[in-house]
Amino acid sequence: MKKRVLFYVAGIIATFSLQSCVSNYVVSTPTNYSNEYKTNAKLASIDNKKLEVAKAQLLNSFAQEKAAAAKSMEAAIKKEEIAKAIRFTQKIDEILSEAESYLGTPYRYGGMTRKGIDCSAFVLSVFSAAGMNLPRVAAAQAQEGDSVEKEHLQKGDLIFFSHKGGNRITHVGIIESVDEEGEVKFIHAATSRGVMISSLNDSYWGPKYRFAKRVLTPEAVESNFANN
Repeated sequence: MKKRVLFYVAGIIATFSLQSCVSNYVVSTPTNYSNEYKTNAKLASIDNKKLEVAKAQLLNSFAQEKAAAAKSMEAAIKKEEIAKAIRFTQKIDEILSEAESYLGTPYRYGGMTRKGIDCSAFVLSVFSAAGMNLPRVAAAQAQEGDSVEKEHLQKGDLIFFSHKGGNRITHVGIIESVDEEGEVKFIHAATSRGVMISSLNDSYWGPKYRFAKRVLTPEAVESNFANN
C-alpha cells in the first residue's frame, strides 16, 4: 500500500514538473522574438534617417563642386578673353611703333627700303614686321580684310584714297589715332614729304578718302599667335 502511494505521488510530481518546463519554454520563446523584432525595427528606422542625411550631404557636395567648377571655368574664360584683348592691343601698338619708325623716310615710287619707299610698300613692310602678310600694291591691299564704316574706324585700320577721283585706289595709309572728337589721323608715305602723319580732316586728303578695311582683327592676331 505504501509503495503504491509513493508511486502515485512521484507521478504527480513528475507531471507538474513537465508542465512547468513546457510552460516556461512556450512563454520565453515569443517574448525573445518580440524583443528582437522591436529592436530591428528601431535600427531600420535609424538607418533610414542616416541614409537620407547622407544622401542630402552627397547632393549638396555635388552641387558645391558643380558651382565651383562653373566658377572656375568662368574665371578661366574671362582670363583668356583679357589675354586676347591684351595681345590684340599689343599687336596694334607693335604695328604703329614699326610704322612710326619710318617717319621721315623719303618717298620713292617702287621703293621698298628705308632709303626710299612708296605707300603700299610702306604698309606691306610694317605689317610684315608684325608677322602679317599683305599684297604688294594698294589696289590689291584694298581687297583684304573687312569693310569698316568711317565712324567706326580704329587704330591699325587701313584707309584708301583715289587721287584722280572715281573708285580707282591709288593710295593707302594706316590709321594712327582716333580722338574723342572723331578726328582720324593716319601714317602714310606721301609723294611730297615721304612717311608722315596726316589728318582726314585735311582739305587735301579728306575729299580723296574712299573707304577703310580692317585686316588686323583679334582672330587674325590669335591665329598668328598660335602659329608662332
